[in-house]
Amino acid sequence: MKLTDQARLLGRWLDGTGPSSDVVLSTRVRLARNLKEVPFTQRAREEQLSMVYSSVVSAVRKTPVLSSSSSLSMRELSPIDRQFLVERHLISNDLADNGRLRGLLLLPDETVSVMVNEEDHLRLQALASGFQLRSAWESVNAIDDELGQDLDYAFSDELGYLTACPTNAGTGMRASILIHLPSLVLTRQIGRVLQGITQVGLAVRGFYGEGSQIMGNFFQISNQTTLGQSERETIESLERVTRQIIEYEQRARDELLKDAKVQIEDKVWRAYGTLRHSRVISSQEVINLVSAVRFGLSLRIEGLADVKTLNELLIRTQPAHMQLWAGRELEQRERNVLRADYVRRLLGEDISNAANNN
Repeated sequence: MKLTDQARLLGRWLDGTGPSSDVVLSTRVRLARNLKEVPFTQRAREEQLSMVYSSVVSAVRKTPVLSSSSSLSMRELSPIDRQFLVERHLISNDLADNGRLRGLLLLPDETVSVMVNEEDHLRLQALASGFQLRSAWESVNAIDDELGQDLDYAFSDELGYLTACPTNAGTGMRASILIHLPSLVLTRQIGRVLQGITQVGLAVRGFYGEGSQIMGNFFQISNQTTLGQSERETIESLERVTRQIIEYEQRARDELLKDAKVQIEDKVWRAYGTLRHSRVISSQEVINLVSAVRFGLSLRIEGLADVKTLNELLIRTQPAHMQLWAGRELEQRERNVLRADYVRRLLGEDISNAANNN
């Protein structure tokens, strides 16, 4: 599998078709599993990691849903290729940076993937567009059951699934939503809302999950408790809190429309104009500007790009994506020029006419 081919595709989780996709960009459900009587990844010898890798790949090939998946060994990928997978939210920085035998099994549409020999022996992940916690859970749970017929998981009747990090023991499940909250940020209510989220036992992280920064008013919200709570209880709790957050965002949106409609519309159109006509632009700028335009869509301002296009801009303008598109390594200055060109093309500016007018 060539990642240049994957880079030309847009994962189904980015198509903007899911419920509440104007607020919730995506849903992820991940299960951590380890093989019985094999040391956790950090303590395993190379031959044990190799055994885990081959066992997981063999089990995946027998699973109907995953039979068409591609196998990617991190050792065989360039740093740009690995960073591309991080930018696509398919692997962690930990999996990308470590030189040991690690890999990814990936469906072409990116709805399901399996990280092998990350912190745990395998991490099975389902990604979905919009707010789809229950369906993502059902998808990953069914595949987990099938894999469990071939793989002997480390399990305790008292503790549940055993994991490298104690906070994952029990169900081994992390469910999360990537949510866009510009109205709460602009009305300065975000601090109170985030405090309430943490008080009910949920975690708030940045655009790329644990250890990453908050960018473009995007927040990743996930469960923290995996021990003593069933998967269904976890999903129901996160669903309930997410609905409340969406309601808070919509109320704040109504306040802004009532008190500062012209100023908000000006902010949105300035952002859209910058995206359509810039000749040099950074990836961080794109995220912030897309956030503003996405806010305009939620306000039903006509004439803007659709959600799918904005999602595509968020991901495909990241540094590794730009370099895969160019087919070579690029300096930051070169990336910023190429990125501006790509954004203009995607948003429909007539490049030839623009060039003739310069």
